[in-house]
Amino acid sequence: MTSQPSRRAVLALGAAIVVTPVVTTAANAAGHPVRPVTRLTAAFTAAARRHGVPRDLLVALAYTVTRIDDHAGRPSQAGGYGVMHLISNPSTNTLGTAAALTARGVDELKTDVAANVDGAAALLRSLADDAGLAAADRGRVDAWYEPVAHYSGYADASVARLEADTVYETLERGLSLQAGGETFTVSARPVAPEYGAFAAVPTLEQRFAVMTDDYPPARWVAANSGNYRVANRPNDYAIDRVVIHTVQGSYAGCISWFQNPSANVSAHYVVRSSDGEVTQMVRNKDVAWHVGTTNNRSIGIEHEGWVNDPAWYTEAMYRSSAALTRHVCDRYGIPRDRTHVIAHSEAPGATHTDPGPNWDWNRYMSYVNGGGGEPSWSVVVDNGGAFTAGANWVTASAPGQYGSNHRHAQPVLASDPAWFSADIPAAGTYRVEVWYPQDPANNSRTPYIVATTSGNQTVYVDQRNNGGRWVSIGTFSLATGNHQVVGVSRWTSTAGSIEADAVRISR
Repeated sequence: MTSQPSRRAVLALGAAIVVTPVVTTAANAAGHPVRPVTRLTAAFTAAARRHGVPRDLLVALAYTVTRIDDHAGRPSQAGGYGVMHLISNPSTNTLGTAAALTARGVDELKTDVAANVDGAAALLRSLADDAGLAAADRGRVDAWYEPVAHYSGYADASVARLEADTVYETLERGLSLQAGGETFTVSARPVAPEYGAFAAVPTLEQRFAVMTDDYPPARWVAANSGNYRVANRPNDYAIDRVVIHTVQGSYAGCISWFQNPSANVSAHYVVRSSDGEVTQMVRNKDVAWHVGTTNNRSIGIEHEGWVNDPAWYTEAMYRSSAALTRHVCDRYGIPRDRTHVIAHSEAPGATHTDPGPNWDWNRYMSYVNGGGGEPSWSVVVDNGGAFTAGANWVTASAPGQYGSNHRHAQPVLASDPAWFSADIPAAGTYRVEVWYPQDPANNSRTPYIVATTSGNQTVYVDQRNNGGRWVSIGTFSLATGNHQVVGVSRWTSTAGSIEADAVRISR
């Protein structure tokens, strides 16, 4: 991304744009005025119209980076401000670029939510101009992938893709969110993003297909070598603590920050909120810089989200993180108790409050210790049962399949899902597992769609590995009744056969 604002964008937008948000004025008990309350829904609409950016794209981006929460003007770990996470740190200055584009002060962009949205829209429009996006294309969300990927300013293009892909997954599944007393909605739609300059950029899954030796389910993305210390644990230092953190930011933002040489911080693992995906960034043997004097003896686990917002702490995150903690404890002989699995805030000399009061320690430690027992209800749906698929899904046989056959199809940049239906006995949280035949020619980024109570959620699975057995894709909130629950989509940019074989749903 260029460090200077697009000249075309500045000329087109003008240098003296003034946002007039819809506000209500109030006074405190002493009769003194308090800060006006901005109607943020109106700010999204106004900024989208002013800069020619799709309104739903702005909302989906805000949801991806902050869950549409400005955190009272406080920065994220990476120096991102406001609902649109405009960044100011030694390596990235999207905040300064937005200020130049809108002729606003950086303090206003940090603290005024309407100005923050307007600055983000101006930045996106500038990036669209740089990408040569024509006026006729600006109304199509699929045409905006390249500007959205550049928006973060992340140095690693694959991490930038990670954030952009999450935005488009939100657009595909739709959104209905209560935040700050307002309701934000985005209607679900089919999406087929036009990758532009990012078409040749590999995803993190493609770059790091080999899982880590320390924790096989995790991907490996190395932190910058200046953000941790090489060691030989547990030979030089005993490992006897697991420290639980909250990022104060997004999953992609945390990965990018630990790659940034100016960060001077790191953790061993990062866990995603939506599906519990785990990325390792520092080897267990090395000392990550995450908790001061306890660094030498501990493994640090960061969790996507913010301390003051419990919505980030999902069932999928709890279960995935607990499985990781259990693995670490068993590997190094660490007792699975609250003396040895601690909060960042509980470490000696800690100045941080994470993971905060919204973290459910009883639930988490129950999972760490294998709580939950056998499922109270479970159903397997094979591709010959409550299953529907179009003509492109061909019946085939292969080693490791579930039952007598399976379906497969080739990838396309459009959604043509095969659906598994089930009669869910009661609304609640269910574990979803998938089965597919083992074949190295399978797709490395197969999209599974789960129809949750809050909309469709997409989880990507590398079907080249772990075939011929049940593979968990997470836990999800499902509605009661007989309906389509799990879909296998053909929409992926990676090559390889996409397999739809069987699913297991358990409570």
